[in-house]
Amino acid sequence: MSSVLDDWTIDPLEGETDEELIKVFHAFRVADPTGSRLGKLMRNTLDQLYDGQRTGRYSWDQLHKTERTHYGTLFEINLRREFDDVIDEPGDKQKLDYRVAGIDVDCKFSQRMNGWMIPPEARGHLMAVGYVNDRRSEFAFGVVRARPEYCNAGNNRDSKVTLNRAGRDAVRWIERPGELPPNVLLQCDEETLQAIFAPRSGQQRVNELLRRVTGARIGRSAIATVAQQDDFMKRVRANGGARTALRNEGYVILGGDYAKHRDAAERLGTAVPNPGEVVSVRIVPADVDEPFAAELEGSHWRIAAEAESCTHPAPDVKFR
Repeated sequence: MSSVLDDWTIDPLEGETDEELIKVFHAFRVADPTGSRLGKLMRNTLDQLYDGQRTGRYSWDQLHKTERTHYGTLFEINLRREFDDVIDEPGDKQKLDYRVAGIDVDCKFSQRMNGWMIPPEARGHLMAVGYVNDRRSEFAFGVVRARPEYCNAGNNRDSKVTLNRAGRDAVRWIERPGELPPNVLLQCDEETLQAIFAPRSGQQRVNELLRRVTGARIGRSAIATVAQQDDFMKRVRANGGARTALRNEGYVILGGDYAKHRDAAERLGTAVPNPGEVVSVRIVPADVDEPFAAELEGSHWRIAAEAESCTHPAPDVKFR
C-alpha cells in the first residue's frame, strides 16, 4: 500500500542553514529521540476525539465534519501538555502558539498531508506541522519556516495560504513516517467487527475482542470502545474478566505493564505489548525444542495453529 509518507528524507537537516529551525528541531528530537511520545500523543488525540467509551466510535470516518476540524485544536493543546519540558507559553503580545528554545513557533495540523493553512501572523515564522492517518498507523511531524517564497499566492477569505512545492520540500521532518500505536478495530474485517459488537454485555464483547483479535497489540482505547463501561480494564483481568473466562479455551492475555508478560510474548514470538496494551494469544502445550516454545509457569507452550484445538487450559501467567 503506497503512502504519502513514502518519500521521506533520511537526513532531515542536510543543507539547513536556519539556526532557529535547527534549534527547534533538536529540542523536539532530544526530548523524544524514538518518536514514541509523539506517536502516543497522536493516538491519544484521535481516541479523545472518538470518545469510544461513550460513543462506540473508533474511526475517523465515523466523526462529523465539525469534529474532524477540532482535531487541530486538540493536537495543539496536547502537544503543549506532552512537551511541557520543551514548550513555553507565548508572551502576552505574541500571536503564535508556543515558544520553543526561546523561539516563536506556530502549530498546525492538517487532515490532508501538506494541507496546513497558514494565517498572516505566522508568515515568516517557524511552524510545527503534523499529520496523522489512523488506518495506516502512521503520522508525520516536522518544522518549517513559512517564508514568502514557500507560500502559494492565492488567499482564502481568511487570508490564509498553503505551502507550495518548495515549501513542502523545505519541511524538516522530525518523524516521517512515525509509528502510530495501532487501532486494532480499524484493522478488523466487517465480519469480525459484527461478532465483537454483537453481544449486549460489555464483558462478552471484550471476551469476543480478545478471542478474535490475537497476536496484536490492543490498546486501552479499543477495550474501552468495546466495553463501553466504567472500569473497562476490569473486563480484561482475572477474577471474572476475560483472563478467567478464556483460559479454558487456551487463551493467555499478556499485559504490557508487566516485564514478565512482555518477556513471555517475545519468547512466544508474538507481538510485544507496550505499557497500557495487551496481547491475546491462544496456546497449546509444546515440546521444549519446538520453535518459539516458551516456558510459562513450569510448562512449555507455543502459539496454536489456526485450526488446532486447545484441550488444555492456558497457564495463569503471574505478573512477577
